[in-house]
Amino acid sequence: MTPPREQRTWSSTRVDVLLLCVALVWGSSYLAAKQLTEQASVPAVLSIRFGIAALALLPLWWWKTRKLPSRAELIVGTILGLSQASVLLLETYGVAGTSATNAGLIISLTVIFTPLLESASNRAWLPPSFFIAATLAVVGVALLVSGNGFRAPNLGDLLMLGAAGVRAFHVTLMGRLTQRKPFSSFSITLIQTVVCVLVFSALDPSGLGSAIQNFQLPQWLGALYLGLACSVFAFLVQLWAIRQTSPSRASLLMGTEPVWAVLIGVTLGGELLGWLGAAGAALIIGATYAGQRIETASRLRRAAKQRTENAPAEPSIPAV
Repeated sequence: MTPPREQRTWSSTRVDVLLLCVALVWGSSYLAAKQLTEQASVPAVLSIRFGIAALALLPLWWWKTRKLPSRAELIVGTILGLSQASVLLLETYGVAGTSATNAGLIISLTVIFTPLLESASNRAWLPPSFFIAATLAVVGVALLVSGNGFRAPNLGDLLMLGAAGVRAFHVTLMGRLTQRKPFSSFSITLIQTVVCVLVFSALDPSGLGSAIQNFQLPQWLGALYLGLACSVFAFLVQLWAIRQTSPSRASLLMGTEPVWAVLIGVTLGGELLGWLGAAGAALIIGATYAGQRIETASRLRRAAKQRTENAPAEPSIPAV
């Protein structure tokens, strides 16, 4: 059942648009990250990226909150920071060890893992049509990135599979720990970012010092983009939006990341997109839109059912 048009408020539309923007900047991050990892180690690049993000977040956090984080915010932010660091390490090392075809296909399995985790956590399964839409989105990614075919998995493939699973866990955990909680998005994001800096810096301190000394203007511009757009903007919007919607819906919208990566590669990198890739992109967009509407309708039905079940019973009229 399709939800009435009037239920699609401006607020929900804004959430969708901002989540698509997150997918866009993350899709554009591959080119910048690839160039930087050619100049420094993965932990060093990630440490610089999140160091820039932390410095940018600090004045924003103080301006918006004017108070120290609560004990609960410190605990939640630390947990999310550790899970986010795990996602980024697995994903970055995985991309370096496998083909773009395998990386794009395997990481897109997040759109399958997330509703599975969320449904198991909430003990309320989504309709089968949602999983059909999510599967079609994965098929679309396979078409989009199937230039060289799917070969036997290697260590990089396994790392990408782990990244997809941990990313789904991170998104589900974020919704579980922050929804309906009086947390400041700025406080949680700042704590999460600082935890990432500490983790990445501890993994390769000498590589970090070498990168800071050897980076030139192009590398610093790339690091600024990764830190400000792909970290500060994306993480704040992701955390805020997931508190307004569901992890499954957020995962589907952010699952368009491979589409944006290809579009940016075509427009900025001069790559060619054949008819098979165009068909895959169209399938991803259509399946994402369908899955979003299915999830919204299912969530509205569950909410209406809960309101009906919790409504007080009308008093009976005694017989005369």
